[in-house]
Amino acid sequence: MSTTLTLSTTLNCIHTPLQTQLSPSHSFQIPQLSHSSTPPYLNLRHSLKPRLTLKAQQTQKPDREIKPQDGIPIEYVKTLASFKSRYNYIRVIEVSRRSDHPFAGSRLLLLDGPGNIHSISYLFKSLTSTYFDVFAILPPILPPGPLGILGFGAGSAARLILEVYPSGVIHGFEIDPDVISVGREYFGLAKMEKKFDDRLFVYVGDALNARVENGYSGFLVDLFGKGCLIPELQDPGTWEMLKKRLRKGGKIMVNVGGRCVEPEDSRRDGRVIMEETLKAMYEVFPGEVYVMSLGNGKNDDSSIAFVGEMPNLELWRKALPKSLKLYVDMWKPYC
Repeated sequence: MSTTLTLSTTLNCIHTPLQTQLSPSHSFQIPQLSHSSTPPYLNLRHSLKPRLTLKAQQTQKPDREIKPQDGIPIEYVKTLASFKSRYNYIRVIEVSRRSDHPFAGSRLLLLDGPGNIHSISYLFKSLTSTYFDVFAILPPILPPGPLGILGFGAGSAARLILEVYPSGVIHGFEIDPDVISVGREYFGLAKMEKKFDDRLFVYVGDALNARVENGYSGFLVDLFGKGCLIPELQDPGTWEMLKKRLRKGGKIMVNVGGRCVEPEDSRRDGRVIMEETLKAMYEVFPGEVYVMSLGNGKNDDSSIAFVGEMPNLELWRKALPKSLKLYVDMWKPYC
């Protein structure tokens, strides 16, 4: 018998169930990014959800053909770390480049009981074909000032942003010191901190305590615990607090999850939690909440929210590398 590791895939769901100081001139020198000729996997689950329960398949007469989206043969998956910290059940896996899967050649950080993906890293490219790429379109429309990443993980979003925007400054906040340690050892975070020592600052602690003199230019919010969005995000008071910590013209982008999220508590529903979060955001930012759906509209759908005045789309598009331009036109008003 051969064993297969299930890896359900749908873009925004890589992080669901598991979490710049730009120059005043805003001159964006966009380097050429390494990317495939095909568009990003817009149906890659944000939760990606490499389930740790392994499916055994008969090698001689399987019930059906095993396709790449159904799973990865276990011989193509290597576990690099697996342990419990104070806050998470942490696993790091490496997917062989020989596997026939969109995440071949990647390292994945899995957190929480459901084993949801919180970070992804490739050796030879920065683009991830996940919601981290969507996060990277935010800096060009922000005022000068540092960008706060709330829920830093192993630094997937920070890596892409720092490489695309030469003058961007990031303050990353992560509550679990062991996640930062894993990021430094397995995801190149230590090298990234050394390379961008004047632009990347990582802090261990409660991300909701993030503050800086004169405020942040924007926030990327990716806060999950126990397999779902943290309950503070369903409280309008949290968004009121974050609003006060923004500079004038500051904006927020949020991973709000969706049906693809699998909370550890089976009584919770990812779609319901997402809606509660969006309602709380809209109460504080009426008419300034937009949603991008990254799933296929079925059980694996997941979403990113944008908070703030929508900028001129054409100018926004021009400020981005070709590989990221398509995301500008995918926002829809939340109401």
